[in-house]
Parts: sequence; structure tokens; C-alpha cells
Amino acid sequence: MPEGPSLVILREQAAGFAGQTIVRAEGNTSADKKRLEGQRIVAVRTWGKHFLVELPHFALRIHFLLFGSYRVNERKDHSPPRLSLQCDSGDELNFYTCSVKFIDEPLDAVYDWQADVMSDAWNPALALKRLRAAPDTLACDALLDQDVFAGVGNIIKNEVLYRIRVHPLSTVGALPAAQLRALVAQARQYSFDFLAWKKDFVLKQHWLAHRQSVCRRCDLPLTKATLGKTRRQSYFCSHCQRLYSDAPRAAAPGG
Repeated sequence: MPEGPSLVILREQAAGFAGQTIVRAEGNTSADKKRLEGQRIVAVRTWGKHFLVELPHFALRIHFLLFGSYRVNERKDHSPPRLSLQCDSGDELNFYTCSVKFIDEPLDAVYDWQADVMSDAWNPALALKRLRAAPDTLACDALLDQDVFAGVGNIIKNEVLYRIRVHPLSTVGALPAAQLRALVAQARQYSFDFLAWKKDFVLKQHWLAHRQSVCRRCDLPLTKATLGKTRRQSYFCSHCQRLYSDAPRAAAPGG
């Protein structure tokens, strides 16, 4: 699933579409494509993992789900787009294997920009407040909560917890204040590191935990396990990532 930094890259690539008019919309989406034709693009925006095309009276939301992708001014061979937007300039945006939805309310009424880790409006104090209101939440679930950390996905989750040496089964309420602040700070910091590395095509070279097999700090095997309510894969070191919990650990994590 594309994470927030990848959506920022798309937003930057599509910035020139603002001001253009959609002359043709096609694809295999069940959404009303005719509704888009003749509409002028006011702006392209992102919130977390959502790509937003703002139009005069409504907006188009693209969510890339687990396997979605896009092309700007080109198309995939032998793969029909879910939605293709062709503009009066000849430019086009093509979206694949994604969810397409219309938003009729103003975007500022729908989205909390303070929760988006990539946004200038990001509010770390608000993130801390929301975390403290859910003390029993596991760290691995907290980082994937889009109401707190919009844009954070599984890669960022694994890397942040490794950076701050926190076990994914730690509960938010048991984390020392310094560790909780570090979790919030690194959720944003790693997202911008992710963005820079992805632009340079070196992102995977910087993974220390995600899809790795050995801890670089301890030279011990990393554990791979499906954890938390989100049931996403976690990669962690049981030796240097400390488990903070108010209750005894019931059982070892299952794979």
C-alpha cells in the first residue's frame, strides 16, 4: 500500500494539472465518470494515503488500497486503468487497482490536516493527546491509526519502532513520556526521510527492520510476526526493542 510520502510524490508530479479542464474520463470504475467531464481542476491535494483532485463543487478521492498505482502522461501496457483523466492540454492521469470515490463536502470539513504527518499543519501535540486517550493501544496499531498518523503505513511503522527501540507489542500507556514523544516525532521524521530516499531511488537500501532478517545493532535474528488488531507484518528485535507493558505478556507472537 502506498504510504504518505509516495502520495506526496504523486501530488508533486500532478501539480501542473491544476487549472486544466477534464475533457474525457474513462476506465473500469463504477463511479459516474461523466460527472468529471468539463470540470476544471482547482487543485491536487493529499491527506495521508488519499490523493484528492479538488473540483469547483466536489472532489475526487483516489485510495490506492494494497496494490494500486498510477501513471502520469503514460499508460501501462495490457492493463486498463480504473480511471483515466484526460485534460484539454493533452495531459492525462491514469489510476490502477484503486478505489474511486466522490466527496461532495468541502475537503476542509472532511479532513483533519493536523493528523497528516506530511502536512505543514501537522500537530504533534494533538497526536500525543490522542495517543494518551487510548493507553491500551499497542504501539504497532497506534502508528497505523490514520486518525492519529495519517500517511503512516507498515514500512514506516516498522522502521520507527526500530529507531526508537520500542517493541511493537508495547502499550501506549506504558511508554515513558520520552519514548512516547519520540514515537510521535519519528513518525514524521521518518516519513520525510522516506520521501527523500524514495526520490533518490534508495529507499530499500535504508531499511533497518522492514523485511530484514538480522538486527544491525545486535547481530541477532529479527522476528517476523503478524501482530495487533491491524494484523500487519512486524519486523523487530526482541533484544534491543524493549517491551513496555502494564500487564504480563500472555504469549509469544505468532507468525
